[in-house]
Amino acid sequence: MKRFGVAFAVIACLISQGAYAQMSGKPIKIGVLTDLAGEHTENTGQGSIAAAQLAVEDFGGAINGVPIEVLSADHQNKPEVGAAIAARWYDEGVDMIVDVPNTAVALAVQKVAKEKNRIVMFSSSAASNLTGAACTPVSVHFTYDTYALAHVTGKAIVANGGKTWFFMTADYAFGATLERETTAVVKDSGGTVLGSVHYPANNPDFSPVLMQAQQSNADVLAIASSGSDTTNAISQASDFGITQSGHKLAILLLVINDVKTLGLPVTQGIELTEAYYWDLNDDTRAFAKRFMAKRNLMPNMFQAGVAGAVNHYLKAVKAAGTNQTDAVMAKMRELPVDDFMTKNGKLRPDGRVVRDMYLFEIKTPAESTGPWDYYKLVKVIPGDQAFLPLAQSECPLVKK
Repeated sequence: MKRFGVAFAVIACLISQGAYAQMSGKPIKIGVLTDLAGEHTENTGQGSIAAAQLAVEDFGGAINGVPIEVLSADHQNKPEVGAAIAARWYDEGVDMIVDVPNTAVALAVQKVAKEKNRIVMFSSSAASNLTGAACTPVSVHFTYDTYALAHVTGKAIVANGGKTWFFMTADYAFGATLERETTAVVKDSGGTVLGSVHYPANNPDFSPVLMQAQQSNADVLAIASSGSDTTNAISQASDFGITQSGHKLAILLLVINDVKTLGLPVTQGIELTEAYYWDLNDDTRAFAKRFMAKRNLMPNMFQAGVAGAVNHYLKAVKAAGTNQTDAVMAKMRELPVDDFMTKNGKLRPDGRVVRDMYLFEIKTPAESTGPWDYYKLVKVIPGDQAFLPLAQSECPLVKK
């Protein structure tokens, strides 16, 4: 029996050494697949790349002497381009892809990751079906999703008297998902949806959309889009005097860069849901200071999510002693998600990271004390209330 014990120990040691050897010969490669020239570039793009680099710096640029490399590419908001880049990267030894704004691109990349058995971590894409029917054993939805946006913002607005809704929705996967999930929240909360109008991506003229929405006489006119479509819609709604005419705007996805672009006179009073704000606590401020030094901008939740995702991935690689996919995924599920933006988060079997979310209200110009002082915290929503309960998940990996 003693000899068997010794043999077992030797085998375990060899397995451990073999696992370590899998990452010791080549650099650990992280690919930031982002939008460098399209509608999401201001909110992701170079800022997402900088965020990944900051996370790598936290590990001194290496794990156990193995260097960490950050690659980047533009998916051009085209699913076929994103999928092709992902396939090439994985074949060339990229261990993990992160960011991936644009839900359609994210879904295409997720399929490639599953086929190649390589990890992808979504920090900017939002559709909840990434951890629903489309889930995979190698994908992580790290920062936020449409379910959380719908439930946090939608419930708050209905509770404050916004009983009738009309949707202005971008005609792509993200917009459709956000409208569907917010509609369910509004109805479950005792509200009514009077209708919707859809518009194409990169829409320059919202006047017919806004006119139709205004004619609905709904209490709440909801904008279900992202990036430049959202900022254009808000700007033109302000020009139309929408809020002055008694309607409330519900902006279902907005980040701090958008607020800076539009200005507080246009955005004041808007309620929004975020996973990160630079001025929440000492940890969020410390990360923001480092990001500001690199970009001369404050980080938004997408970019903070890139840093958080890379941080959690590298912790798992270090703990596993390997960059082998299955071992790292197991460690990412085992370890708590604990960093500058997330405390005691948890990666579920469906790939969803459950974390607290925050309901903010945008300050008035008089309330703001200076540049980037835009939000006041209204409420902290615990992760188990913000995200879809695991028991309701359509992910085939979840045991029923």
